[in-house]
Amino acid sequence: MERVTRAEQRNLATQEERFRAGRPAVPIEGKTVILIDDGLATGSTMRAAITAARKQGARRVVVAVPVGAAATVAALSAVADEVICPSMPYPFRAVGLAYRDFAPVSDAEVRSLLAEVAGASPSAGKADQPSHDQPG
Repeated sequence: MERVTRAEQRNLATQEERFRAGRPAVPIEGKTVILIDDGLATGSTMRAAITAARKQGARRVVVAVPVGAAATVAALSAVADEVICPSMPYPFRAVGLAYRDFAPVSDAEVRSLLAEVAGASPSAGKADQPSHDQPG
């Protein structure tokens, strides 16, 4: 188990380095952090993200997802300051069932989007930014 854990930690560190592309981490101490995901099934990944945000000193942690299992939303509500989840189908079967297209996002697309955001002017208004909304 320790060997697998160490290997996964190395993989995560490598991936973080590739995604950051030399950019420093954004400090979150004393700030409100909004954690977003495509949905909540077991909530284990989100629970880890909440824990990491707390360890980094986040003042407030908000979880925002479009769909999730009601029991998971309730459980995470005990560790996050707020959980926003507008759709909790019953019975909950899988996050992917809430989407027409649940294809994974490639690492290249993530790096491109992060680079785009890093190059954006912090004072740019919402009207200056292109909308990526797709019809439902």
